[in-house]
Amino acid sequence: MKKMNIGLLLSLLIILVGCGKSNDFVPGADDSGERIFSTACTECHKPLSQDVAMLLSEKMANKEAIINKVQSGSMRMPAFKNIQGEAADRLAEYILTHSDKNR
Repeated sequence: MKKMNIGLLLSLLIILVGCGKSNDFVPGADDSGERIFSTACTECHKPLSQDVAMLLSEKMANKEAIINKVQSGSMRMPAFKNIQGEAADRLAEYILTHSDKNR
């Protein structure tokens, strides 16, 4: 039972590692959305195929939601505060164009 509790605690810590953290990645001025995604996002978001970057929920399937999530982060995702302006737009467009949407 003690090993099980330690295992659960370690799992919880691993899940919460991104909570409240930010990532200091800074995209290049001319980086494409694909380049930003492959550099900043694929550590956690492995593309599903060559043409499909990820699955998006209906709630996340819009540019504003994606940019907000990227810049603010979430419980398990760090915030990428340096992805701003046109770079954020290019990343969001890439994700929208190359993702499947859950219906």
